[in-house]
This record gives sequence, C-alpha cells and structure tokens, in this order.
Amino acid sequence: MKRSLSILAGLLALVSCGRQLPPFPEVGEPYAITQGPEDHLLANYFGINPWSPDGRYVCVLGTDFTGRLAEETDTATVALVDMADSCRYIPISRTTCWNFQEAAMFHWIPWEDGLCAFNDFRDGRFVTVLYNWKTGGERIVSRPVSAVDPTGEWALSLNYARLRVCRPDYGYAGDGQDPLLDQVWPEKDGLWLINLKTGEEKLLLSVAAARSLMPEMTSDDGLAYFCHTIISPDASKVFFLARTVQGFKAQLAERGYIYSWDTVSFTINTDGTDLRRCFPDGWKGSHFNWKDSQTLAVTARWNGNGCWAHTVFTVGDEENVRHLAPGIMDWDGHCVFSPNGLFLSSEGYWNKDGYRSWVLLRLEDEALISLGSFFVPEGYKEQYSRCDLHARWKPDGSQLAFNSVHEGSRQVYLRDVKWK
Repeated sequence: MKRSLSILAGLLALVSCGRQLPPFPEVGEPYAITQGPEDHLLANYFGINPWSPDGRYVCVLGTDFTGRLAEETDTATVALVDMADSCRYIPISRTTCWNFQEAAMFHWIPWEDGLCAFNDFRDGRFVTVLYNWKTGGERIVSRPVSAVDPTGEWALSLNYARLRVCRPDYGYAGDGQDPLLDQVWPEKDGLWLINLKTGEEKLLLSVAAARSLMPEMTSDDGLAYFCHTIISPDASKVFFLARTVQGFKAQLAERGYIYSWDTVSFTINTDGTDLRRCFPDGWKGSHFNWKDSQTLAVTARWNGNGCWAHTVFTVGDEENVRHLAPGIMDWDGHCVFSPNGLFLSSEGYWNKDGYRSWVLLRLEDEALISLGSFFVPEGYKEQYSRCDLHARWKPDGSQLAFNSVHEGSRQVYLRDVKWK
C-alpha cells in the first residue's frame, strides 16, 4: 500500500498545472516512549495535545489489564514521560474515571506552570481534577471534562454515566452521575459549559432542545444523548455528535449493551446560539477535527449512503461539503489537521489481515502518502479495550504521537517529522 500511495501522490502532483505545492514532510519511524510490564496509552482522545506547554512531557495512562471494559474498581496510573530525561516515567496520580478510547481526558492547562486536568471519581461524583503535578496542589470541578479550549479556561462536559450505557467504551463505570435512563429527551442535561478558573457552569444545550433536529423516534423504547465534543481554536464554537437509540431496553435485553444508533453532527456557538446541523439526513458523523475557527474535517456517510468519506466544510456553508480523495479515502478514520493546516493525517480500523493503515493527505491537491500499516494482535481486538492508533500532532508540527500494539503490547509511540 505504501508504494501505491506514493506513486499516486506523484501522479497527482504532476497534474497540478505547475503550481508550487507544499512538499510532504519526512515522517520518521515510530519509537516507543513507554514500556512494559504495564500497557500504556496517551492519556486523552485522538487529536488532543498530550505535550506539556514547554514540549518536555507527554501525558500517558498506565493499566495492567486488557480484553474488557474498565470497571469502577479498576484504577489507572496518570503519568508523564520526560522527553528530556531518556523517557523517564513519572507517575503523578491515579484515577478510576477512564476508558481505553479516551483514557482520562487529560488536558494541559496553560495558565499555571505544571497544571493539568483529568477526570476522576471523588466523593461519589465524576469530576475534573485540576492538578499541579509540580506543587501537588489540586482543585475539584464538579463535572467531568470532555473538551478544553486552547486557553484552558473553558471546558465542556457530558453525562458519562449515560454514555456508559449507550456507548460503554466511552463512559465511566459507577454511580458518579445519574444516567437519567427514565428520560428519553432530558431537559436538564446535555452539553455543559464550565469555566475552569471559577467553577461556574451552565447548560449550553439540553438534549431536549435539539430534539427537532435529531432523528425521530419510531419506537416507544428510545433514548437520546450527546457525545464527542471539541471546541474551536478561538473558543467561539463547539462541534459535537448527538445520537438516538431505537429499542433501548430491547437492545440491552438482547445483548447487554447498545449496538445500533442514529447520529447527527452539530455545531453550536459557545454562547448557546446558532445550533446548526452539519449534514443532511443520513450522513451521520464519526471522527472530526477543527482546522481553524470556521473549518472542520468530519468523517461522514457521503450522501447518506453506506460509504464513509473524509469531508471538509465551513460552518455557515454546510451545503458545500468537500469530499476528500473520493474512492481512496472512503473509510472512517481519525482525521487530524497538521498545525500548518496543509495536511490531514488519518488512520482507521484494522483490515481483514489485522493491519491498520495510516495516511497523510495534502489538502491542496488531495495527493497522499502512506505512513505505514500497524498490526493488531487478536488480544487487542476486543471491542471495548481495542487499541486505535489515535494519532495527534505536536503543536509545532515536529512530531506525531500515537498508541499501538504492533510490537505485542499497548504502548505509546512518537514519530519525528521534518518539514522541507
């Protein structure tokens, strides 16, 4: 695949009418920055920066099991890897609010040296812990964090207990929140906006308030919820997914978990105005990243059919959705823009041979190159503890970080990036 994609990149470049195109960077071979006997993953979701503001430390999560969901008694280690000291491993805390997909939703908070935020269970509640790992000082915010803006001041929160029922691999076990399972369309729960400096919180959008724009329930046994949030670089907008589950109790009775849902992709201003659907009916939405404060990449069902596609669009001009590399990137991938906005990294799910493919696409002409294929052993294919690559860029563009199991255990890897 790597050779064929490289050839394709060359052919597309030849037909670019002689325009000066940005050269692809040189992406180095992966090297592990964590090691056993524990498994490790980056301490947050794909696309979220794991590097400290000074670039010295990378946040990771350590766990001693795989092959199942994390339960409320399963504690993971919140740790840092010191890149200036031979990848020295520095445990800084422990948490029971985590999962194998989003870890503990760790975020660096830049307004205080050494300050970070991650989710935990404290005094019977799911909360955000604002922790200074250099001083040991901490402050508790009353709701768990799902996204933080680049300044570290504003955060979003969701109902992680409801997610535990609807999407167990993204929720938290235990009684830290009320899942409100007796409410199909909750009026007093949904997407919360929190000021991390003051602790002030407000309900930005209730699930009930989005009802008219979400798929209609066709059964008496349904449930609606929000998930997957990200704040724009200027903190003016939020992208999130909203889902409806048909036959909620029937699905639980049959399999013990939810396996079928309908999805709508939304944006909303952080002042609660201008709720907008990103796509027509049936397009759904899966993975996403902001390029700037107006432009998004989202993987969606192109034209509402069975084909996943990488798309780019501008908020306010959703009718003009760009389909990236049709026929080539028609799959669901974890799409993240390079810091210079010229390239899109994306990696997806394993193929029939057990390999995950990773590509880098140049947005101007949609040429792309392979960044390799990574083998997934059987022990890491279990639905809830699977290991997605979940790549993300260092803010200065000099490295890529990702999780992988291609060497036999779940560890964190870096790749050096040289720009030409």
